[in-house]
Amino acid sequence: MVATNPPRTISEGIFVLLVFNSMGRILSDNAELHNYWYVVARSADLTAAPISATLLGKQMVLWRDETNAVNSASDRCPHREAVLSHGRVEDGCLVCPYHGWTFSAGGKCVKVPSSTKDIPPPPKAQLVKFQCSEKYGLIWVCLGTPKLPIPTIVQDADPSFRRINTIVDKWKTSATRMTDNFLDMTHFPFVHTTTFGRAQDTVVPKFELSQLDESWYGFFFEIDANNESGGTAVSNSSESVVHRKMTTGFNLPFNVLTTIKYSSGLQHILLLISTPIDDLNSYFTFVVWRNDDFSIDAEEITRFDYAIGAEDKRMLETLPGVLLLGQTDLVSVQADKCSVEWRRRLTSLMGI
Repeated sequence: MVATNPPRTISEGIFVLLVFNSMGRILSDNAELHNYWYVVARSADLTAAPISATLLGKQMVLWRDETNAVNSASDRCPHREAVLSHGRVEDGCLVCPYHGWTFSAGGKCVKVPSSTKDIPPPPKAQLVKFQCSEKYGLIWVCLGTPKLPIPTIVQDADPSFRRINTIVDKWKTSATRMTDNFLDMTHFPFVHTTTFGRAQDTVVPKFELSQLDESWYGFFFEIDANNESGGTAVSNSSESVVHRKMTTGFNLPFNVLTTIKYSSGLQHILLLISTPIDDLNSYFTFVVWRNDDFSIDAEEITRFDYAIGAEDKRMLETLPGVLLLGQTDLVSVQADKCSVEWRRRLTSLMGI
């Protein structure tokens, strides 16, 4: 596609850009998105051997050094471009599977087996390193210089709450579509019909957006939710319908936090994390915090949340491409205003 006339408005310009890049890398090639933290694995996934991950189109290797700290670098050896995640870790150093070149936690080559000890490794034998951090049982990576800290979950520091981590799954959809979905309550009675959505009124009362805390911007709402089968373990109630007081908010670029409070005082906190592998594929994981008595097995609790996620995944994987981000490119109503605000802030962050 070639634009023969310049766009007349900012929104039209965004639309032209998105259409032009519909088969390209709108997210992966955006330099601004490189300056934020993304989850690429669970801490438990990284043990003695290196593992691979992909973030915004960049393939990386993750390994633990001699202090057990996580390190991340481009998953290619500078010698002959072997895949380093197929190698091994020795004394905290990453060893290439092809020729045995060995790299320290700082990314510097410290050993070339084919050379004698009196010949130092080439100065250019250096890995491209990325910043790493571990928080909430997750491994976070930033490709550039972080502009925001990893979002705060206040319940993580509260001893009355337990934290439950779940697997990192791959979804064949864009992180933009996932985030938009997680900010939306109007799909509950249509997509989540086998979990909690059947008792939900389809009409959404007016709500206001606000800063929920230092990390999250969103809204408060209340719903009546279906509480059959697996829902009883999550709500700790045998009633067929339960009332939920909830908040949903976003933290740029693609993180969503949902809080659920039941009349019993039980709270169920969900951190929903969407990480762009590339423009059309994403990692998804969620973390649960609960102030229960810990008597219910974690697998029983997350089974219901996994079922809800599976309903979202089935729907989202039918939708093509990256979500259009211009403010007038999609038709929206009052109930969509949190997503509209998220898209406005995201395009501002991306500089488009």
